[in-house]
Amino acid sequence: MRQLQWPADTDQPADTDQPAGAAETVDALLAGRLAQALDRPAPQQPVWPDPDRAREVGALLRRAAPIVTAAETARLRRELAAVAGGQAFLLQGGDCAESFAENTEAHRRANLRTLTGMADVLTRRTAVPVVKVARMAGQYAKPRSRAVDAQGLPAYRGDMVNSAEPTRAARTPDPDRMLRAHAAAVDTMALIRRLGRGGGPEARAAAGGDIYVSHEALLLDYEQCSLRTDLGGPEPRLSSGLGHFLWIGERTRRLDGAHIAFARLLSNPIGLKLGPDTTPEEAVTYVRRLDPHAEPGRLTLISRMGHTRVREVLPPIVEKVTASGHQVVWSCDPMHGNTYTSANGYKTRHWSAMTDEITGFFDVHRALGTHPGGVHLEVTGDHVTECVGGTGGPAEAELPARYRTACDPRLNAEQARELAHVVAELAARSVRDRKGGPR
Repeated sequence: MRQLQWPADTDQPADTDQPAGAAETVDALLAGRLAQALDRPAPQQPVWPDPDRAREVGALLRRAAPIVTAAETARLRRELAAVAGGQAFLLQGGDCAESFAENTEAHRRANLRTLTGMADVLTRRTAVPVVKVARMAGQYAKPRSRAVDAQGLPAYRGDMVNSAEPTRAARTPDPDRMLRAHAAAVDTMALIRRLGRGGGPEARAAAGGDIYVSHEALLLDYEQCSLRTDLGGPEPRLSSGLGHFLWIGERTRRLDGAHIAFARLLSNPIGLKLGPDTTPEEAVTYVRRLDPHAEPGRLTLISRMGHTRVREVLPPIVEKVTASGHQVVWSCDPMHGNTYTSANGYKTRHWSAMTDEITGFFDVHRALGTHPGGVHLEVTGDHVTECVGGTGGPAEAELPARYRTACDPRLNAEQARELAHVVAELAARSVRDRKGGPR
């Protein structure tokens, strides 16, 4: 695994068996492909007021050590292949957006405790391995539906870009925030490794498996800064050292865009969010683009349809992708398709809508005989009041009490554990169906 060099573009094909100059040829080829990918249209990118400083920050980040190792990422690829084959389950969750101020060690420990506690519920109920992927160590950038907020200020795009403080100066994009985000991600990954080596409750709850980290590959100035040449797969690709698992969101998944082209070059496992407007034909095109060698578990398709649409929209997508011969991981995000504004003005999600979408997701796969492989959730270990409902969960009138999210509403620890029991029961039934046991 070599750090990618940045020579001039070349049209010379790579020949990995060539003893002299082979490495330079592969690096040059990949650097050229990367440049072509990043030259495509890229929505949701900040306009830096000082482009020279942004380039300087990029150069500093390219010299930094990777946050995750190639060996860890390769291990996750193998585990996701088991998920795609119906032998394991994927649990992905964490903050909607990490923030510099709130992301203390206590907060990170609470989130890890919540994730591993949910995984423990799933493992005990289903008796299958659970792959744990945290939304941590890089989830500092967020797409926004509008460029300006209700006050006419530039939209808050995550702490990696600007501040949520409602002033024009604070909302001005600052490339030095990428350095702060990277340093915070290093600290988070160090904590995860430390807990894994120790004997604390988080480590005991996670016994028998690793915790991987993931984030949305949104801010391309950041994402291109920790790449290594990877010759270990079916073709030379780039391995990102910024996270084990990267996903492309609903707002940046245009087929002719930079985000899809960039993800195509990576050897990391890739996720893709699919909203209710996705057609089966589009889904297959994405799959062929992002998984050209049909590697089991290479691609995770994360449906975020909304509870009123999932039973209608998802079946033809699953059928067409399955018929294509690609073995993807099917995951359900029940959060983003069920967001609404409460009567008292808070962005929230209702427990019943989220559980209904998850149930619909499992119903679809049960009817088609495919594996409902995972869930993708926004959760926190903190006692927040951001999502409505669940046993003992807040009502709309109680949302202001502890509404602390940097962006979208999260399930608190109690709601997350209750949801884990719902998912575990559905997953256990799916396991029984595949084994031919009593329903």
